[in-house]
Amino acid sequence: MIIIMKNNFSEKDLNEINLRLNESGLKGQKIEGTEKTVIAVVGPINPEHRDEFSRMDGVASVVRISKPYKLSSRETNDQDTVVKLPFNVQVGDGNFVVMAGPCSIENHDQLFETAQAVKSAGAHVLRGGAFKPRSSPYSFRGLGKEGLQLLSQARSKYNMPVITEVLSVRDVELVAQYSDILQIGARNMQNFILLDEVGKTGKPVMLKRALAGSIEEWLLASEYILSQDNPNVILCERGIRTFEQATRNTLDLAAIALVKQLSHLPVISDPSHGTGLWNLVEPMSLASVAAGADGLMIEVHPNPEVALSDGPQSLKPDNFKKLMDVASKLSDAVGKPMASLPY
Repeated sequence: MIIIMKNNFSEKDLNEINLRLNESGLKGQKIEGTEKTVIAVVGPINPEHRDEFSRMDGVASVVRISKPYKLSSRETNDQDTVVKLPFNVQVGDGNFVVMAGPCSIENHDQLFETAQAVKSAGAHVLRGGAFKPRSSPYSFRGLGKEGLQLLSQARSKYNMPVITEVLSVRDVELVAQYSDILQIGARNMQNFILLDEVGKTGKPVMLKRALAGSIEEWLLASEYILSQDNPNVILCERGIRTFEQATRNTLDLAAIALVKQLSHLPVISDPSHGTGLWNLVEPMSLASVAAGADGLMIEVHPNPEVALSDGPQSLKPDNFKKLMDVASKLSDAVGKPMASLPY
C-alpha cells in the first residue's frame, strides 16, 4: 500500500508513521514528488493497517497497490525516475542515452581505440566487460581486476561514465570501486542475494531481463534493489529465448512499451544481445527508439572478426557512427532527443 501525505504534514507526523510501521513489521520508503509525498509500504500488510494509518496525523489517504511489485510501479510513483551519472549524464530525463563499447575488455589498445570511437560518434556511457559469464568454462572469461583498472583509466581519459557487469557477491565491492553503473546480467536477474548487495552500494544498477523472465518477474527483481533504499535502477530489455533459432534471442519490443507504462524506472534496449547479428542491430535499435526506450546498449569492437567474445553481434566503429546519426534523427522525431554531450 502507499500512504499519501497531506501537503502540510510535519516531520513529527512522518516519524510517528515510520515508528508504527516498524512496530507492525512493515517497512516504509519515502518518495517525494513535485506535487505530493508518499510512503511506499512493503511487508505483511493486512486490511486493518489501511484503516489505522489513514487516521494518523499528516495522512491524506491510504491506497492499496494492486501490483505485486510495489516500489517500481507507477501506482506508487507516477513521475519518471531519473538516474544521474557522473559527467552530467542522466538516464530517464526525457533525452536519449547510448551506452557503447566492447563486450569484453581484451587489452589496453582494444578498449581505448573503441572508447575513442564511440565517444567521437556521440555515445554517453562506455561499456566493457571485465568479468564475463560464458556458456563454456573454456571461453574467455574476462581480465578481472586488470580489466576494471583499464576501464577506470578510459573513464578518466575520455570523461565518460562506465558500466560493467558484476557476477558474484564476492566481487560487488571491487566492481563498485571502479564502475559508475553495476550491471546485473540476464543470468543473474533472480540472484536475489546479489541484487540485495548491489542495492546496498547505493550506486546505479542496470538490471537485464532474464532469458526466460516474465515482465512481472523482471519488475519484482528490481524490487530487491529498490528495497535497499537505492532508487537508481535502470531496466534493460536484452531479448528472451523463444523457439526461433534464426536470431540469438527475440528482442521483445512490446516489453519496452509496456514496462514504460507499468513502471517509472528508465528502460533501455540491448539489440546486440537481442539479435546476436550485427546487421540487425541498427534496425532493432531504431525500432527500440520508436517503442519508447530511454536508451541503447550497443557492442562495438574495432575488429569483430577476432573478438574474444560476441564478435558476430558487434558493430565496427564506422557502422556505429552511422547508427548514431540515424538514431539521433529518429529520437528527435519521436520527442526524445539524443542527450547532448556536456564535455
